[in-house]
Amino acid sequence: MPAASVTAIVVSYDSAEVLPACLDALAAEGVPAIVVDNASGDASREVASAKGARVIANARNEGYGRANNAGVAAATTPYVLIVNPDLELGRGAAAALVAAAGRYPDAGMLAPRIVEPSGRIFVQPRSLLSPDHLNRSGAMIVPEGDACLPFLSGACLLIRRELFLALGGFDPAIFLFYEDDDLCRRMRDAGHALIHVHGGEARHGRGRSTAPSPQRRFKARWHLAWSERYIARKYGLPEPGPIRTLENFAKAIGYGLLLRREKMSAHAGSVAGARAWGRGETALAREGLEVLP
Repeated sequence: MPAASVTAIVVSYDSAEVLPACLDALAAEGVPAIVVDNASGDASREVASAKGARVIANARNEGYGRANNAGVAAATTPYVLIVNPDLELGRGAAAALVAAAGRYPDAGMLAPRIVEPSGRIFVQPRSLLSPDHLNRSGAMIVPEGDACLPFLSGACLLIRRELFLALGGFDPAIFLFYEDDDLCRRMRDAGHALIHVHGGEARHGRGRSTAPSPQRRFKARWHLAWSERYIARKYGLPEPGPIRTLENFAKAIGYGLLLRREKMSAHAGSVAGARAWGRGETALAREGLEVLP
């Protein structure tokens, strides 16, 4: 059993609805959990405590990567398992991941087969940070066995804790989006493999971690636009041009005229995030967060 070697890190933000299934699945695998709660307005903390998880209660929303960094720092096991709250680990998946880590000592991170609600197995086909020859249109062919991939989904990642800490964890300047791509890139650049483990499976709700609303759509798209530009500059890649911002502006107006609030809010958020980047504003400043040492 992996219990002695693995601690799950689950970041919650108004995730009370999905946390029970997530934590129950981890408990069935013998994996203890640390739930880092980003100042939820629902019963996420109470649910986590009732399920036996250790709870780190942030006074405010610290963002996904920073909250995971706090959870990993609090763990003491050789491995940590980053798990989204809307993900349920399948039977034997934790043991399969740990066994694979033993087979592949050069692996920095390992991920199970991630099954979406539709039954599709998710394999990331492309990334802003991937070389052009690896960026493919459409879905990638699902590996029939263990495979070394250029990127892994941040929904479920087994990571060697000391390596994660040595690399500085998730980039603390990012509040949301691209933090997993960035970590994958840094892992590869440091010479560590990223392994898709065929023998482990997890079911992912994709987007069920928090309830949707126009305000949250605006905020999410603000950070998506900002983080894309931050990552592009970090790695010397072309940044999105003004035409995309104008397109999002036009779409926001169009959806506003059609009274489709969520679509309008999403595109308006993209415009606002792009403009904030152009003015030199940071994601942390928007959220009222301090730069961590």
